[in-house]
Amino acid sequence: MKTTLAELKRGEKGIISDVSSIEIPLKLLEMGCLPGNAVELVQVAPFQDPLYLNINGTHLAMRKETAAFILIDIINE
Repeated sequence: MKTTLAELKRGEKGIISDVSSIEIPLKLLEMGCLPGNAVELVQVAPFQDPLYLNINGTHLAMRKETAAFILIDIINE
């Protein structure tokens, strides 16, 4: 099922399928926000922003508005 990274629930995992590189900062692309990489939502900040993610073993925080530009396929376990 296709969705955006911003719509993941805590503990859900997915595979990045597409990234709008125009809207995504280059630093996030360099840190692994690329198609084919696994992603998991680890934690959400108190006001639902930012999101704390594990992308291919790299932990990073990302604003929800930025995460909305990253399409993922959810992995059903």
